[in-house]
Amino acid sequence: MNPILIAVICGVLGLGVAAFMAFYVLKQDQGTERIREISDAIKEGALAFLGREYKILAVFVVVVAIVLGVVPNLGWLVSVAFVFGAICSGLAGYIGMSIAVRANGRTAAAAQKSLNQGLRVSFRGGAVMGMCVVGIGILGLSILYFAFHNSPNFLFIIPGYGFGASSVAIFARVGGGIYTKAADTGADIVGKVEQGIPEDDPRNAAVIADFVGDNVGDVAGMGADLFESYVGSIIATMTLGMIAVFSINLDKSLVPNMATAWFLPMMVAAGGIIASIIGIFLVRVGEKVKMGALLNALRRGTFSASILTAIFSFLAVYFLRADLGIFWAILVGLVAGILIGESTNFFTSYAYKPTLNIAEASQTGGGTLITRGFANGLMSTVPPVVLVVIAIIVAHYFADIYGIAIAGIGMLSTLGIQDATDAYGPVADNAGGIVEMSDLPPEVRRRTDALDSLGNTTAATGKGFAIGAAGLTALALLLAYTQAVGIDIAKFNLLDPHVISGIFLGAMLPAIFCALTLNAVGKTSFSIINEVRRQFREIKGLTEGTARPEYGKCVAICTTSAIKQMIAPGLLTIVSPIIVGLILGPLALAGFLIGAIACGFILAVTFANAGGSWDNAKKWIETGAFGGKGSDAHKAAVIGDTVGDPMKDTSGPSLNIMIKLMSIIALVMAPVLAGFSGLI
Repeated sequence: MNPILIAVICGVLGLGVAAFMAFYVLKQDQGTERIREISDAIKEGALAFLGREYKILAVFVVVVAIVLGVVPNLGWLVSVAFVFGAICSGLAGYIGMSIAVRANGRTAAAAQKSLNQGLRVSFRGGAVMGMCVVGIGILGLSILYFAFHNSPNFLFIIPGYGFGASSVAIFARVGGGIYTKAADTGADIVGKVEQGIPEDDPRNAAVIADFVGDNVGDVAGMGADLFESYVGSIIATMTLGMIAVFSINLDKSLVPNMATAWFLPMMVAAGGIIASIIGIFLVRVGEKVKMGALLNALRRGTFSASILTAIFSFLAVYFLRADLGIFWAILVGLVAGILIGESTNFFTSYAYKPTLNIAEASQTGGGTLITRGFANGLMSTVPPVVLVVIAIIVAHYFADIYGIAIAGIGMLSTLGIQDATDAYGPVADNAGGIVEMSDLPPEVRRRTDALDSLGNTTAATGKGFAIGAAGLTALALLLAYTQAVGIDIAKFNLLDPHVISGIFLGAMLPAIFCALTLNAVGKTSFSIINEVRRQFREIKGLTEGTARPEYGKCVAICTTSAIKQMIAPGLLTIVSPIIVGLILGPLALAGFLIGAIACGFILAVTFANAGGSWDNAKKWIETGAFGGKGSDAHKAAVIGDTVGDPMKDTSGPSLNIMIKLMSIIALVMAPVLAGFSGLI
């Protein structure tokens, strides 16, 4: 059987499982009238935001498609692939989020029955996102293969698909991140610090906007992020296929022919889909409300999927008669992804010393807590950087730069279940808030709190996994760019003034990007805080709980501001590599990508883990440590959490997409830049 047909079958199977999970969630009890009312408000706000965001993105996609179509050496086939990639990415995000916003209230109702039922509903709600990402991703690439593989320009057409997916992802991640963290910060500062009321208290006007933000940022945004990593790694590996046909460095052929070099990444990804499906069905837990039991339930699924993926990858290499070195490259990527996730857990979970030390620092105020947290974020860069370096060296040793690219696919091969565990978190978080606002019994809140705490752990681990995958994917795309534009890596001179200039410009860009996104959250938070303060001041009976806040005003502020302020960071990311390539030339653009990838990777890890550790230090104090809720230590921890929120959920994750998007744009531009020396 044609390997691409196998990939199509696995993609269809993945979407079939997504449909099964969606129907399972939708047939569950929607709970009391109050639960349905809150869930409907969240759904309405999330879908309204996504609708407005997609309208703006549609205009952007049309404009860029026209430009691509008229640029010499690119043409309308690249333009078609670009539009197709944008549609696929948007579709995956829309389907995944539309089920997530329907799963939250059903999870709250299910938690009234049992912990296991609450986990089953919330996890299957998240699994729809995971399976849609991999199913739509591999089907989209398969369709492009069938349509264009006989074209002599095939390797210049398929990067357009990645460009389309990445373009949607950058705006989805930035816009969703601004929305969710502005609402969260506003709700925390006025609610917890100024009013001294519990999290998710129905008197707080920003809580519904906070719930909406969890979905648009951490479900749709993260799904778009991982979707473009997934397709980008496959595209990069396909583009480097000629090296696999014959490696000069290794002096041997790694695959029998060019077709096999294209088939192999698709087969590895297809095997990962099957492994992820099996892993998803292995996730179940007993009735003891213990973090260890819940975490082991998810680890059983993810580790089982990883083992099965390794087996399926070996079979793919064996039956396609590829060199065994390719399997070792896949395996090292797979193992590196798991270990990066575990290292993230160590630096962010309150089960370990780093976060406990940050919580301890809260006793002397917000200043010392923030200092310790940021230092922890910087120190946490060591394991992921070392692991990625090991993966690069080992993969290159066994399979040249084709091995580096396919190691990225190994890391992303279990994306179906990895994204499911990540998207599960916002569903559980929303469910806990709905339980709080619905005045359900304390034992139900204890169950949803346990699910929410697990969601925080999986979210932190998922961010670490996404960052590691982004680093390897961006590097693979960079290598593909050097080959496509005709740069001889052996003669690549780092002391060339154009290369050095490019490195400095590239290293600068992540800093500017973070400044724009952090400022955007700060501006929107300012508006939200003032609105919530106004409502407490002007609405009679709100403090006593006899009046209802105006939730819609906070939702409207977040929506308008996030849509407006996502444009500048997105355009900066898209325009910068084009300007560098056209003015300074292809060598400078290669240096630009090197600087951006290295600096972006470090900042992404630092921001994600510093923010995660501040968040969990606050949660540790809320369990009763150092005076518990309402204490001075708790107020200091809330300040740390509000500083870390935009770092870990807006700027940090968006950097993943930034470095990949610039790399895929460079690859798309390769036919234009080949033989061009720049204007300066």
